[in-house]
Amino acid sequence: MLKKSLLAAAASLALVAAGTTAFAAEKGAKSVVLVHGAFADGTGWRGVYDILKKDGYNVSIVQNTTTSLAADVAATKQAIDKSEGPVVLVGHSYGGVVISEAGTHEKVQSLVYIAAFAPDKGESVSTLIANPPAGAPVPPILPPVDGFLFLDKAKFAASFAADVDAETAAFMADSQVPWGVEALSGAVTEPAWKTKPSYYLVAAQDLMIPPAAQQMMAKRAGATVVEVPGSHAIYVSNPKAVADLIEKAAQPAN
Repeated sequence: MLKKSLLAAAASLALVAAGTTAFAAEKGAKSVVLVHGAFADGTGWRGVYDILKKDGYNVSIVQNTTTSLAADVAATKQAIDKSEGPVVLVGHSYGGVVISEAGTHEKVQSLVYIAAFAPDKGESVSTLIANPPAGAPVPPILPPVDGFLFLDKAKFAASFAADVDAETAAFMADSQVPWGVEALSGAVTEPAWKTKPSYYLVAAQDLMIPPAAQQMMAKRAGATVVEVPGSHAIYVSNPKAVADLIEKAAQPAN
């Protein structure tokens, strides 16, 4: 008798859980996980965070070490695990590699790439930058020191954050997070964009990842694309455009 009661209770809980999931899917995602890229940390998302919070979203910001893809994917999956209901997973720059790998998580509803790498199976940052478009500017990355990379501080604003106010750009240059060389070679195993709806914001004046390369990766991923005037740091300079695309990605799936 007790066994039957326990089975009945378990069945009821399963039905409730299924109903909750269906309701959440019908209503769309209310949780967003933001993943930063190289040479930066999570504080750059503040403007986007403020808009999304005001609009009622639950927002988590991953603080990647950017030392290896495996470590950054693990940190991102932890944030997804702690998020409520379906999740919109957002990545900027190198963060696009992270979300491509971590986005297969069952709670991820959709992916949003912000001027980001969107690798296919077996690709990494290293393979994607191996053959840049003709005439593409060369990012001012200094030679590695002890396995880590930095951008030349004197050229940081012009190349990474040309449309960010001077004081903020200077702070970003001085607070750079070292990018581990190992992270560049981290290859994606099963790109989430092959099975999840994807959205891509192309930064039209990006001098770090050429807009033509962004368009190519977005098209390959079958992403919904918007192009916005702005630098690589578009998420800092134009948080509204970024938040608008995230909120579009949070809508219920058709």
